[in-house]
Amino acid sequence: MTKEPHIGHLIKLELRNQGRTITWLAKQLECSRQNAYKILNRPWIYTDLLLKISGILDYDFFKCFSEYHQNRKELY
Repeated sequence: MTKEPHIGHLIKLELRNQGRTITWLAKQLECSRQNAYKILNRPWIYTDLLLKISGILDYDFFKCFSEYHQNRKELY
């Protein structure tokens, strides 16, 4: 069975793919670097914050959860 996506890891991966840093993300979110690290270490995130990060990185993180949900439905 596929594990539920860890959103913090997915965001870190996309930051790396874009050549951006966590410090850069913190500035975009107008929060401290420490707070950005806390966000990225959590396996969950509030939807309003995920929407904001999706816009900042121009990446649809919600798609990851839709695909996960669809794959789970196909197993049953």
